[in-house]
Amino acid sequence: MTTSELKSKYDNLKNELFNLRFQNSTGQLKNPIAINTVKKDIARVMTILKEREYALPKNKGKAKPDAKKPAKKDGGSK
Repeated sequence: MTTSELKSKYDNLKNELFNLRFQNSTGQLKNPIAINTVKKDIARVMTILKEREYALPKNKGKAKPDAKKPAKKDGGSK
């Protein structure tokens, strides 16, 4: 699946989770295990999206220098 397809699937799963939670609170939900299944599907989609986000080269070969704190100047000990 492409990234845009995964994002739309994520949105659909979030809506489905909302609907399942709403049905559960009103007592209409017949299969409460469906909530856990949808949560796991959301986690799977999020994992794939994060993996793709970290896999993209951000600087395209340019090395980013490490940010170092400047050395403290010791004005003398008291």
